[in-house]
Amino acid sequence: MVKYILKRLGYALLVLFGVSLIIYFLTRLMPIDYVRDKVSQLQTSGSVVSSDMVDAMYASYGLSADAGFMDILQGYFNWLLDLLRLDLGVSFKYGIPVADKIADHMGISFLIALIATIFEFMIAIPLGITAATHQYKFRDYLVTVLVMVGISLPAFFFGNILKSWLSIKLGWFPASGLSDPTQDLFGFARILDYLHHVFVPILTVVILSIGARMRMTRTNMLEVMNSDYIRTARAKGLKEKTVINKHAFRNTLIPLVTSLAGLLPSLFSGAIITEQVFDLPGIGNIALQAMNVGDIPFIMGYNMFLAVLSVVGVLLADLMYAIVDPRVKLE
Repeated sequence: MVKYILKRLGYALLVLFGVSLIIYFLTRLMPIDYVRDKVSQLQTSGSVVSSDMVDAMYASYGLSADAGFMDILQGYFNWLLDLLRLDLGVSFKYGIPVADKIADHMGISFLIALIATIFEFMIAIPLGITAATHQYKFRDYLVTVLVMVGISLPAFFFGNILKSWLSIKLGWFPASGLSDPTQDLFGFARILDYLHHVFVPILTVVILSIGARMRMTRTNMLEVMNSDYIRTARAKGLKEKTVINKHAFRNTLIPLVTSLAGLLPSLFSGAIITEQVFDLPGIGNIALQAMNVGDIPFIMGYNMFLAVLSVVGVLLADLMYAIVDPRVKLE
């Protein structure tokens, strides 16, 4: 087991190196230039910006006006050396260390994603099982409709529908923000205020995410229910509840474990579109604003943070295989 983990970590370092190189070059090739946009803003406001000032601004950000391949490559290795010193750099847009900015806003996105994921599993898996055990009946058709809704509706469209209905028309929940700026709340009252503000965003994420999970659970359960050992268990006189919960569902977990590889980064990446719709100060919203202005240090730090979580998630999923399926041996 230890040898397997060490070997996978070695591969992970190579993967992260390749990912960081690709992301950096793609970021530098974006049609957005932070310095050029800043110069345009200064000129629009009536300020006179000379070419020397422009060169000085590029130099202060570690960039160059006419960056070629070698300039970009040198910039990448400078960034990589800083990364090895655990320094993600200073954000162009926010003016503070990237690590601090991510830490300040990551908790909001994590809590929203964690609560939404818990409800997603609590709703999607039982509905997927009941759809499989009642194939071609009303429950199955109802779950199919929910699956189609969850898969088909865009987040910005469905989020705005819930926002218009629950927040603007009925007035049950706040339309945007994380807290009420007109009140100075503390303790449990403040927590309730947070929950009041994030209820609709969480509801949006849950409804849009349960569709894929239900479909996966239903498909896997149908495949398992047609297996020989399930027919044998029924022939031995076991109760249907025991057959489904003990024998069928345990083997359904194996494909579900695969989806756990993407669960870890999704908890920290932030729901970018949903956070935009409800104006939440989560890491997804902050990252989108940084990408819109070409904030290279933040884009690199944010994406590499997610890349590391993705690699760790894949490793944890491989380890979970050995737990849910004793036939799997990690070597």
